[in-house]
Amino acid sequence: MTDTERWLAEYGDNHSRTGNRVLHWIAVPLFIFGTVGLLWSLPIPDAFLKISPLLNWGITFLMAAEVYYFIISISLALGMLPLVVATATLIVLLSTAVTSLLWLSIAMLTLGIAGLYLAKGSGRDIHGLARDMQLIMIAPIWLLARLYRRTGIPY
Repeated sequence: MTDTERWLAEYGDNHSRTGNRVLHWIAVPLFIFGTVGLLWSLPIPDAFLKISPLLNWGITFLMAAEVYYFIISISLALGMLPLVVATATLIVLLSTAVTSLLWLSIAMLTLGIAGLYLAKGSGRDIHGLARDMQLIMIAPIWLLARLYRRTGIPY
C-alpha cells in the first residue's frame, strides 16, 4: 500500500460510517474556506507585504497544503490546484465584498465543524471529531480521489 493509499484509507476508515455524505461534501469546503479566511484575517509581518500584498497566512497555508498534496500524489495535487486557486480567489473576493472576513470565516468554520459532526450521525464522539480536525488536510484529496476512482483517473 502506497503512502497515498494509506492516508486515504485512514481518512476513509474514519468516515466509513458517515450518515450523510452530501452533508460531508458541504462541510469540508466550509471548513476549508473558514480556515483559510480566518488565517487570511490574521495580522501579517511587514516582510510579507514587501514580497506581495496578497502574501498572508491564508496563502501560506494554501501553498503548504499544495506542497503536501504533491508529496502525497502528483495526480491528486494537480487536481487540487484549480480548487486551491479557486479558494484563494473566493477569499480575495470575500475580503473586498464583506465588512468582516474574520466573522464570516468564523461562521463558515463553525458551520463546517458542525456539518462534519452531524454527517457522522449518532454515536460520534468529540474524540472522533478531534481526529477529523487532524485529518482535515486529507479531506479534499479524499473527496477528489473518490471522483478519480469513479472516472478511472489513476492517482
